[in-house]
Amino acid sequence: MLLAAKAGGTSAGFLLGWVAGIAVATTVFTALAGAGFGGSGEPPAAVSWIKIGLGVLLLLAVRQWRGRPKPGAQADLPKWMSAIDTVTPAKAVGLGFLLSAVNPKNLLMCVAAGAAIGSGGLSGGEEVVAVAVFTVLAASTVAVPVLAYAVARDRLRGLLDELKEWLQTHNAAVMSVLLLVIGTVLIGKGIGGL
Repeated sequence: MLLAAKAGGTSAGFLLGWVAGIAVATTVFTALAGAGFGGSGEPPAAVSWIKIGLGVLLLLAVRQWRGRPKPGAQADLPKWMSAIDTVTPAKAVGLGFLLSAVNPKNLLMCVAAGAAIGSGGLSGGEEVVAVAVFTVLAASTVAVPVLAYAVARDRLRGLLDELKEWLQTHNAAVMSVLLLVIGTVLIGKGIGGL
């Protein structure tokens, strides 16, 4: 969004949708996990199995690693990314919401966070704070560049162009490593909870 024709408005809209998507998805899964909490002070074994299952799903990122472009080959852009210049701020809100709340990679993280928060035996207020903290941390990867762009638009233009090119070239590798690490952590936490 920061490289779109109307980057200021679209990136702010995208950030708003992104934050809302994370907050809504995490809240839903916090409530679902909280409904299954037995009150014994320990999360139910089902939460540990959910974490293990989510971790295994994330480890399937090896397929994405194998699908990365060969050295020197041009990486294919996702269709939504090639249409960025035509996105309005209102559409950016919807796109941000969908990519944060419905995209399987992000949804799995919200499920894991919701399961951990909802099964933690926290009071209602503590759950709200935990969801808010998770949302701020999870959204920071989008918020920091958007806020930096709002403050120093002209100084960031060259850096953003270089970063876009690098991310397009190495997207599959970056996502594979990220999902591998997160999947391994979830499996470890799940096994530790059994």
